[in-house]
Amino acid sequence: MTDRWARAEELFRQREADRRYRRDERAWAGHDDAYDDYDDDTAVIPRYVDDDDEPPAPPPPAPRRGGQRTSTAGQETPRRPKRVQPERTTRQPERTTRPRRGRGSRAASRKAAERKRRRRNLWVFAGVFVLLFAGAAVFAGMKLVDSLGAPDDYAGPAGPLVVVQVHPGDTAQQIAATMVERGVVASTGAFYEAAVRNSSMSTVQPGFYAIPSRSPAAEAAATLVGKQSRVGNLVVSEGRLLHDQHDMSTGGRYDGIYRKIAEASCIGTGADQKCVTYEQLDAAGAGLDLSALGVPAWAMQGVKDCPERTRQLEGLIAAGTWDFDPSGTPEQILKQLVAASAKSYESTGLLQSGADTKLTPYETLIAASLVEREAKPQDMGKVARVIVNRLRVDQMLQFDSTVNYTLDRTEVATTDADRAQETAWNTYAMRGLPQTPIAAPSLNALRAMENPEQGPWLYFVTVDKQGTTLFTDDYQEHLRLIARAQRSGILDSSKDPGGR
Repeated sequence: MTDRWARAEELFRQREADRRYRRDERAWAGHDDAYDDYDDDTAVIPRYVDDDDEPPAPPPPAPRRGGQRTSTAGQETPRRPKRVQPERTTRQPERTTRPRRGRGSRAASRKAAERKRRRRNLWVFAGVFVLLFAGAAVFAGMKLVDSLGAPDDYAGPAGPLVVVQVHPGDTAQQIAATMVERGVVASTGAFYEAAVRNSSMSTVQPGFYAIPSRSPAAEAAATLVGKQSRVGNLVVSEGRLLHDQHDMSTGGRYDGIYRKIAEASCIGTGADQKCVTYEQLDAAGAGLDLSALGVPAWAMQGVKDCPERTRQLEGLIAAGTWDFDPSGTPEQILKQLVAASAKSYESTGLLQSGADTKLTPYETLIAASLVEREAKPQDMGKVARVIVNRLRVDQMLQFDSTVNYTLDRTEVATTDADRAQETAWNTYAMRGLPQTPIAAPSLNALRAMENPEQGPWLYFVTVDKQGTTLFTDDYQEHLRLIARAQRSGILDSSKDPGGR
């Protein structure tokens, strides 16, 4: 009896073990390929099952309804245990062994090889990049070392003088580039370093400078800021004429614009000095090629009509401070000055003027030169109105300044003989304006002529030494004012001031 129960119990335990560890082929059907393609080559950790863990003993069989089968001895016969079928489930069993090697293992090997090849290519590419970067760094270092070296510089001695122009707004680097271009210094770096060390460099003004060629940079910078290097700098005062004149009383020479240009054109010193002469400028100013002399279009016809060629540029070089290249020819020098002056005149609105005065731009310039020679700054607007009013009524201007223009020796009040000379400028002997300007007018005189003060005046006279000028439209009043001026010593009683 005991043996039978022991065998039954053993058989049950064997069947239960088979049920727990046996693979359900039907549940795994169709999943083998998927498992084989699984590219993770790590093994599934098997479930650990302790051999001592035995399933619990089955409960004793329940009494069979309808009676129990008994042995011949009258004892109850134990019933044969019923075979237990394994439970069907779709749950994938836990793997307790290492994964099966097949197509999945080969795919994983191929992918591992591919990853290894990619890593090898990456290292090769990184090595090439490092080599290129190292080469670039070496090249940049060499360039840096070169740049840190001393720039090229002349050792001396210096050569002949050359003219260098400094433009408005030029920086030290731009001046250095001009110096190299003109052959003054060997490199921009050398001059720039010298300029930075020279504290006077900030005082350099736009203009032209004579500096020895092939100079050491430090010497070139020192010469540039020196007072003696500036050349081609011209100052034209208001009312100055092209040609020299002499004062009747003192005999002193009143230098004309041509002489001022000649003095400003000198380059060098002593026997090596070179200058454009007064005579060369006078001859160049009489040239027939007016475009080569810089004459603007609005003045071209008036200049052509000038009866004396040496006076044709009168008034076209304006009062003010000018810079010109003294190394040029006389024609080139005059062209620079005339062109710059025309631009200055046009800045006042000259080309748009004339609506009130009915004068052309060139006629306005002529009238402005009369205002400059006849009036004090505070009276320019009124004198301009006198000119306009006389022109409108066709009255002679009769200005002594127009008589003196052609005289070598001048004075405030002219003689009868002087006023009787018929010239293209003497307003005692002609009606209307002179043929050309009679002096270099200031911009203030030009603006006064463009916009004269409103008034009926036809006459004016300066009556005292303080410069008081009185205006009137009555001729008899004008005569009384002349007598007053004679009493104060402004006018010589033996001289007739004419229509002023």
